[in-house]
Amino acid sequence: MRMFKAALSALVIAVMSSPAMAQVPKAADGKPDLTGFWTNKSLTPLQRAPTNKTLVVNEEDAKRIAGGYAIGGIKEEGYKGSTYSDPNKGAPPKGGEDFGVQAYDNFWWDSGTMLGKVKGEYRTSNIVEPANGQIPYIDVAGETKKRTDRRKIYETGNDNYDGPEVPTLMERCVVFGVSGGPGMLSSAYNNNYRFVQTPDHMLIVTEMIHEVRVIPIFATPAEARKHHKPAALEPWLGDSVGWWEGDTFVMETTNVKPEQGQMHSFSLSPTGIVTERFTRTSDKDIFYEFSVNDPAYYTQPWKAELSFYPSQGMYEYACHEGNYGMIGILAGAREQERLDAAKTAKAKTKTVKGGQ
Repeated sequence: MRMFKAALSALVIAVMSSPAMAQVPKAADGKPDLTGFWTNKSLTPLQRAPTNKTLVVNEEDAKRIAGGYAIGGIKEEGYKGSTYSDPNKGAPPKGGEDFGVQAYDNFWWDSGTMLGKVKGEYRTSNIVEPANGQIPYIDVAGETKKRTDRRKIYETGNDNYDGPEVPTLMERCVVFGVSGGPGMLSSAYNNNYRFVQTPDHMLIVTEMIHEVRVIPIFATPAEARKHHKPAALEPWLGDSVGWWEGDTFVMETTNVKPEQGQMHSFSLSPTGIVTERFTRTSDKDIFYEFSVNDPAYYTQPWKAELSFYPSQGMYEYACHEGNYGMIGILAGAREQERLDAAKTAKAKTKTVKGGQ
């Protein structure tokens, strides 16, 4: 009997100490406590690269794939030779393809060094449904062209910049969206978050541009949906309401401002719905999933998964404080207009003289 009790006690201790049974911190109301600083930093992209055939890979393959990604996972072939800028080399050639010409050098990027780990598995994409890891756009070609055109404007400044409203929302420090959500994804840097939980509200602060989501919490989904704002209101990051389903906090977001799509990783129509779910599985992990239901843009609902891990805190994101980018852009545009006007006037004068 003693041997049986000893064996039973050992079994109970083993089960209780296993990762699956790890103690989850609780709030005063008994709900799992999401409060704290978190990060979702990883090199796993939203969509799976064509060369990656499976969602889950082993650690060796994860290291190989991560070594090929560019900073921030921008291009699969990566920039393995990219280093810090050399202040003694002078200005790079105009129109050069060097990544450092287009953006910051490696010192400023902080997108992680490894693929994201979800449920103990290394993932090659955030998207888990559909199984191919691709966003199921209705008009794939149209969406690709739209995003390519926007990217060209963003990277080359190929626009008239008549006023401060023309630059992208991120350049104007209005909203980033990729990190803030709905659908909170890892970015090139500033991937820290702060969650503050009360019995009736969840507050999420994003390090990038310090975007803030304040989500009221209701007893049931039906009650929560009664409190969605009128469709005429189009808030940045959308209109979110929340509720608990057991130990999972659920957020439903509708009516995302259409302009936000220019900086987000995926588009949403005015009637699109994003449902986000947060499940704290241990003291060091939040399992995060979101699903998108938008028949106007997609052939089917689709779903993504990633994880949040503890972070030491958040940095201040001052954005335009001491940043003369906007002044330089607008001043450059006005100078270009003057040069164009002078060129046009000169051509007219030459025509008149030639006619005489």
